[in-house]
Amino acid sequence: MREDDLSRSGHIDPLAVVHPSAKLGAGIRIGPFCTVGEGAVLGDGVVLESHVVIDGATSLGAGTIVGPFTVLGGPPQHLKYDNEPTRVEIGENVTIREQVTIHRGTPFGVGVTRIGDGAVVMAAAHIGHDCQIGRDVIVASNASLAGHVVVGDQAFLGGLAGVHQYCRIGARAMIGGCAAVSRDVIPYASAFGNHAKLEGLNIVGLKRSGMSRATISALQMAFQHLFESDDGAFADRVAAVGAANSDVPEVMEIIDFLTEDAKRPILGTK
Repeated sequence: MREDDLSRSGHIDPLAVVHPSAKLGAGIRIGPFCTVGEGAVLGDGVVLESHVVIDGATSLGAGTIVGPFTVLGGPPQHLKYDNEPTRVEIGENVTIREQVTIHRGTPFGVGVTRIGDGAVVMAAAHIGHDCQIGRDVIVASNASLAGHVVVGDQAFLGGLAGVHQYCRIGARAMIGGCAAVSRDVIPYASAFGNHAKLEGLNIVGLKRSGMSRATISALQMAFQHLFESDDGAFADRVAAVGAANSDVPEVMEIIDFLTEDAKRPILGTK
């Protein structure tokens, strides 16, 4: 690498290995024993603390910080994967702590694993191939997401939680520590246990997000009608709640979630 490139890029420890084709933004810091592979793209101000491996076609947005002994863009843990060209896209201002693994996509999935802006992935968490993680999501320590999992914006996954492949976690949902999730979790809900079940709405998270009391009340009434009532078939309750709340976008987000084509059934309260 030329001297002017080093100056523009910030500090690269002499014990780091950076592939000549890697694209490096301004002001980055790459610590000792890091490996930045062919096809990597590091945005402005990215920090790789030490012993970080960036493999494959992996991009990190500006301001992202990566802790030691993390592997980003490693090949998916899928027996049919045959080194096809797939990638990882990590957004801006993401915090990834030590020993995290995030695998690139597969050609029989969406081909890319994505992490949204502002996400926090805590120590030793795993995010599998083709996962789509929204903005400001928190994945706590040792949580594990199998392939093809979709997580909505501002969701929280507790420590040691496990999410089955193809599951969807709705926006601002809370998954409790050690929960085992094998069904889709609606937006704004909280799920706990092994196997997990719905325990109501994520009231604490909704209040912290600044959601109004009126909206929270509408969500609570919708939740009760959908999941705590035995009045008619579930599909009929979904239609009734949607018709009664067409002017409440948050309730309609749940209705849209429930009516969307999906590979997993919906998590309930029982």
